[in-house]
Amino acid sequence: MMQEIADKLYALEKYVRILKSYQNRSIEDIEKDVTLRGAIERYLQVAIECALDIGEMIISAERFEKPETYREVIEILGREGVLPEEFAARFAPAAGFRNILVHAYSEVDVRKLYEFLQERLEDFDTFAMHIAKYLERKSSGR
Repeated sequence: MMQEIADKLYALEKYVRILKSYQNRSIEDIEKDVTLRGAIERYLQVAIECALDIGEMIISAERFEKPETYREVIEILGREGVLPEEFAARFAPAAGFRNILVHAYSEVDVRKLYEFLQERLEDFDTFAMHIAKYLERKSSGR
């Protein structure tokens, strides 16, 4: 499991790095350029899915309660101390945004996409840091 999570963390870092490279683009650029918009939407979707996959692996390995929704994956990690609860509460709505990206792509609000791109990418770095700390605790037996 540790290697699978490490692989997902590596992929997450790669996707977030790509997303950060788009932060200098204006909301107008994103509205006009459908290829750019599609790339941002896709990389954001797979970044969120990496975080959710990591969460599901930990939940399964630890035999935590089974989540009913993607949002609950993050909330359970908060309740079980894998993530700080206040961070989990802030990050959990990303799961809902993933659902919009996947299922309601024609309805994605460009303003929300732009806002996520500008203001929420650091959440992925914070998530990865907390997961790394959790893995460290597990491997040292604490």
